[in-house]
Amino acid sequence: MAKYPQLDNSSGVWNLREVYDAVMGGYWPNANAIGLFGGGDNGAKTSNVNKINITTSGNATLFGDLSVARDNLGSYGNFTRACFVAGYTGSASNVIDYVTYPTEGNFADFGDSTYSAQHLTATSNTIRGLAAGGETPSITNAINYVTLSSTGNATDFGDLTQSRATLGSMASPTRAVFTGGATPSVVNTCDFVEIMTTGNAVDFGDLSAGKKQGSRGNAASSTRGLAGGGQEPSSATDNVDFLTIASQGNGTKFGDLTVARRALGALSNSVKSVFGGGDDGSVNQNVIDSMIINTGGSASDFGDLLASTTKIAGNSNAHGGLNDGYQGTRPLPFNEAGGDRGVFMGGATSYSPATAMTNLIQFIKISSSGNANEFGDLSVARYGASGGGNKTRGIFCGGNLAPAVTDTIEYITFSTEGNTADFGDDIEAKQIAAACANNTRFLNAGGRKSSNNDTNVISFITISALGNAADFGDLSVQRQNLKGLSSNTRGVWGGGYDGAASNVIDYVTISTLGNATDFGNLNNSVLVPGAAASTTRGLFAGGSPVTNVIDYITIATTGNATDFGDLTVSRGGFDGVSNTITAVFGGGEDPSVSNVMDSVTIASTGNASDFGDLINATDKASGASNGHGGLTGG
Repeated sequence: MAKYPQLDNSSGVWNLREVYDAVMGGYWPNANAIGLFGGGDNGAKTSNVNKINITTSGNATLFGDLSVARDNLGSYGNFTRACFVAGYTGSASNVIDYVTYPTEGNFADFGDSTYSAQHLTATSNTIRGLAAGGETPSITNAINYVTLSSTGNATDFGDLTQSRATLGSMASPTRAVFTGGATPSVVNTCDFVEIMTTGNAVDFGDLSAGKKQGSRGNAASSTRGLAGGGQEPSSATDNVDFLTIASQGNGTKFGDLTVARRALGALSNSVKSVFGGGDDGSVNQNVIDSMIINTGGSASDFGDLLASTTKIAGNSNAHGGLNDGYQGTRPLPFNEAGGDRGVFMGGATSYSPATAMTNLIQFIKISSSGNANEFGDLSVARYGASGGGNKTRGIFCGGNLAPAVTDTIEYITFSTEGNTADFGDDIEAKQIAAACANNTRFLNAGGRKSSNNDTNVISFITISALGNAADFGDLSVQRQNLKGLSSNTRGVWGGGYDGAASNVIDYVTISTLGNATDFGNLNNSVLVPGAAASTTRGLFAGGSPVTNVIDYITIATTGNATDFGDLTVSRGGFDGVSNTITAVFGGGEDPSVSNVMDSVTIASTGNASDFGDLINATDKASGASNGHGGLTGG
């Protein structure tokens, strides 16, 4: 049974929207957040596990004992289980042991790591625990994983970008980041993996300074991770860096610990990070201090460990890798996807797109009319790509680089403004295709290939897992310049060009591979309309030959489209975004390139209203939003 947030965890008056925002943002208070600091050296290798209540402050108490006394170990865990992995018992160990959080006591055997190591690091989401690097005694680049809900031996995951030991780590629900370490030279390297895939790590960026023996554990919210203390490079430091986990980039100075130290443990309840133990290069410490993850600044005294202990590891049942860091699975208190951000990516800034393309990504708040703002940049200027996404990621697929057509897939994280990152490749290079998505899958259909041949191919990716696209099936009619929309279960494509402007609408069930089925017809044959959707209703607006007509369909029921109303300006070559209530259509050409944005309330009928202006007049830009109708219930 899901354990939803407890409303008595926080003082004051909360409305449901505030509760929802706090949970989705990873900062809902958790009164039952348990933190554990395990193993280490307190004059001798110890099996002691210290327990704290993260929400309050105070000295640690004894939780129980590890199955084997050891130091230089790693740790990972989920809501119910804490695991400590490998370490040094007098020689490198492959032991993984575990305990169930609500029951204090000694740890039991979980299984074995794929390699015996000390000076490794470990982190997790709610499903998988990952361990990486370390000394075997040679320094290794290995990454392995376990499934936390079961017991058994670890499985190979892939490799770090470089072999290193004494590194740190942090995780969001989707991504693990590994920070610093020694090769044996001290490095500032940060690399990452997508937790639910397997494969080699990818460069993330750099810490603000090279460090080894930084904090071990997961001092993170669902969006931000902290790398605290360490040796930088020849003496212990009090420096704490933060990284935005969803967005590649360098670490930034965040604040200072109360005591400079290395080989310390770290944990969090997604609101507060806690650092325990370590040494200053000569003297072991019993210090526990804490910081608020979203604010930064100097740490505050939290309490003391049972004993002065270094080479320790931290763990908790509420860190940022666990469904946004609260006790239970994510609730959906509203019948909506929850997001309110729309982006328009790339496009052409004149009617001769081959000479005037842009890489600009613009964003709007869909519920509030106004002009667009700058979000970041695509890796390369292009037009005619496919846009879509889920609650966290916006996806941008293919397009025309003039004259080349590309198969590149890139992504952004909606909550973090910045440039796109590489996702993988589509199964074929093409432009003026069309995408739709639910919270799990992004489907890209039709388009014109680099050979100037139209295609009916539908490809798909799993949005949470980086990698190349796979074949899904085929459209009912081969065509380009179409547009797509979705509910949580169905993907729908309308219009396009198959030798002439088309009125075809076809659909698929997103969860089931296979070919598209005829849905019905638009009122007019058009190419390059705009498209947007609520949970139940899809809109196709405008298009070429230039028109201002908006059609609507009921996504769950096949049949022909019905007249909705008119755009403020007749145009084609644009796209739409939505938050399930409001649809916004931006840019296009009439035939001059337009900066117009107009909006409608999806559940009603009637003519569009002026919303504001794009930064630049843009033709064939690609829209994506984190609140469209395909995301509700997913």
